[in-house]
Amino acid sequence: MQDYSDNMSDNSSENQYQNDFQSGEINQNENSHQESTFTSSSNAQLDFIYQSVSRVKSEIHKIIIGQDEMIDLLLVSLFADGHVLLEGVPGVAKTITAKLLARTLSIDFSRIQFTPDMMPTDILGTTIYSLQEAEFNFTPGPIFSQIVLIDEINRAPAKTQAALFEVMEERQVTIDGTTHKMKLPFFVIATQNPIEQEGTYRLPEAQLDRFLFRISLDYPTLSEEKQILYRFKNQLQNDISIVNPVLKGEDILACRKIVEEVHIKDELLDYIAEITYQTRNHGSLYLGASPRASLAIMRASKAMAVLRGRMFVTPEDIQEVSYPVLGHRIMITPEREMEGLTGEDLVKEMIQKLDVPR
Repeated sequence: MQDYSDNMSDNSSENQYQNDFQSGEINQNENSHQESTFTSSSNAQLDFIYQSVSRVKSEIHKIIIGQDEMIDLLLVSLFADGHVLLEGVPGVAKTITAKLLARTLSIDFSRIQFTPDMMPTDILGTTIYSLQEAEFNFTPGPIFSQIVLIDEINRAPAKTQAALFEVMEERQVTIDGTTHKMKLPFFVIATQNPIEQEGTYRLPEAQLDRFLFRISLDYPTLSEEKQILYRFKNQLQNDISIVNPVLKGEDILACRKIVEEVHIKDELLDYIAEITYQTRNHGSLYLGASPRASLAIMRASKAMAVLRGRMFVTPEDIQEVSYPVLGHRIMITPEREMEGLTGEDLVKEMIQKLDVPR
């Protein structure tokens, strides 16, 4: 993952936070609903998360070589109750990884291939009049699943993209004045190719803001590409049937409950607010991040903490999730973009200028 901790000393703040918890310097009464990090129940919760993540990764790596950052961020988003936009050129395992993740979960899965002629009703469903029953009945669309893969989301027109707003944000769909709730957990993974422009419709900022993360995938390293060739030299097709379900829907909801209990100091909440605030007052940006971005960083950093085996958040967790959260929520001025400046550069620069809480 991107390293935003270049300005940090060798004495890791994670160790300092561990010491603060053990010595009692962190007041557990700050949030009365939170339990002590070092209780036996917390250890059991962390062990449950560790076992769950290890099993999911083990199954996915039966097929996928590398892409550890993407898999970690997918799991963080799943546990933080967010959605993910995967961005990368064709062939870097966006779709197959999403399908493999779905196979490791014993929940409903559907895949929607977006096309320019797709209408909102093709996704959400429609109300059909039944002659036998002499009444209108709602026929659910493919969005009524628990993990939904939307392939090439930028190929559908704006009207169809907008149909996803309510379901992604509120986990419900309103058709003809009737609201239909989604079954939880509900998780959307969308993919798009950032290079190809012909026949595509750029996602509006309001749509992008519904995604917790935008994950940009790079090409594999030379070593990883060799491993891919060696593994599949005797196979014409990926046999995804070898991937087994290891988590149930109740397990995912339990993981989300554990994430809610993760402790985060007030100083770190201030740190998150400062990072987001910097995006609104930077000369190279004409669109900064909204308060929704601050909440997203907080949720994601708590999920990252449990993925790293802790029931408390450190500055490193916040730094690790900041770019995937902010990258699609900020817009660089055309002048700076022509100079080759990227959102990743700006986020890294802003974080390095801020004092890190101790």
